[in-house]
Amino acid sequence: MLSHMKRSFTGAAVAGIAAFLSVTGCDKVPLTAPTGSVISIFAAANTVPINGDIEIVVTVIENGTTATTPTTPTTPGGGTTTPTTPTSTTNPGAGTPVQNGTVVSFTTTIGHVEPSEARTSNGQVRVRFFAGAQSGVATITAFSGGASGKLENLKVGAAGVERVVVSASPQTVSPLGGTSTITARVEDVSGVGLSGIPVTFTSDNGSLNPATATTDSSGVATTTLTLTTISGTTRAAKVTASVAGKTADVTVGMGARTGVTITGPTTQVSAGLPANFTVGVAAGANIQSVVVDFGDGSSQNLGALSGQTSVPHTYSDAGTFTVRATATDASGFSEQVSTGVTILPAQPPAVTITGPQSVPVRQTALFTATVTGATSTILRYEWDFGDGSEPRTVVTTSNRQPTTYATIGTKVVTVRVVQASGPSGDGTTVVNVTATLR
Repeated sequence: MLSHMKRSFTGAAVAGIAAFLSVTGCDKVPLTAPTGSVISIFAAANTVPINGDIEIVVTVIENGTTATTPTTPTTPGGGTTTPTTPTSTTNPGAGTPVQNGTVVSFTTTIGHVEPSEARTSNGQVRVRFFAGAQSGVATITAFSGGASGKLENLKVGAAGVERVVVSASPQTVSPLGGTSTITARVEDVSGVGLSGIPVTFTSDNGSLNPATATTDSSGVATTTLTLTTISGTTRAAKVTASVAGKTADVTVGMGARTGVTITGPTTQVSAGLPANFTVGVAAGANIQSVVVDFGDGSSQNLGALSGQTSVPHTYSDAGTFTVRATATDASGFSEQVSTGVTILPAQPPAVTITGPQSVPVRQTALFTATVTGATSTILRYEWDFGDGSEPRTVVTTSNRQPTTYATIGTKVVTVRVVQASGPSGDGTTVVNVTATLR
């Protein structure tokens, strides 16, 4: 009897232990996204410096919809380019966040992601991407169950370089020789300085030390140019900064009889807005003329300049331009100096339409367009007052225009503001046309 009871108790205990192990074993099975889920992945920045890191945010939605983000935008000059910002291959659609604790795993072609696995909270996980010491374009993949999403074109290190801007201080050294500090700022497409990027400097005259420098936390690399005289003559040096296939140059001159100098804007300038240059000549120099070539096909003769003067110029297009100032003295001797300027793409002005929210049919409604932001001379206002208006469309030089409506209903009023230079701006409002009051 005791033997039988012992065997029964032992059997029950074994069954209980097996059930316990079964339950705890299930708890350890990772929870993954169900079939039909959509994973979207986003980066906190467009570029990552060498050995830098950024936050990566992932959303996991059940019963979402998938869409492809364009990856070959058209360039202004024709053709296509590699996208300049990270692109995600999925977008969340209608659906609900996956269950909390759903495991999302990560892989990347460059650097690493920490943690490599994370669990969702309200359908979202946040991890960090660490770039490491290798430059390139990273593709980060997040996956859970049968669902996955990619973040492509995340540029690391030198791969994020969009432009390099070079300047010299001073622009002109002593006739007996001297040194000039050459500064190269390396920027991404948004104008943000990139750190940890090696820049190579070369010069057609003088010597550079060092020949290669790495950008600091502001995206700036510096070198020192040394110029000396040869056989009693003066000369200039063209210094070129090269990084990741991008180049820019600046010319440093030695003191001459004209003493002509030119410096560019100290802040970033967009197309359609004036860029201010400072042009000067040596005190006491007998200057007959100073001509400034802005590098975009236009120039300005400043005449018999003495001292310094500010010269504004508005660029119609974005790009990097070499601006040259040529001074000619009474003897006919000419000297030229130059500087570089980078013009960012123009931004359209903001246009706001104000007018009545409602107006009775056949009664006059007056609308006013207010323009703010980057503007040049406004040439015209192109109005469209919507269906039933009299007139429906009109072009004016005034920012105020009345109209009447022959039909009731909600009408959409639009105006396009056309500038002498720079993109046009658009504004929209609505007005409710009601029946005639009695």
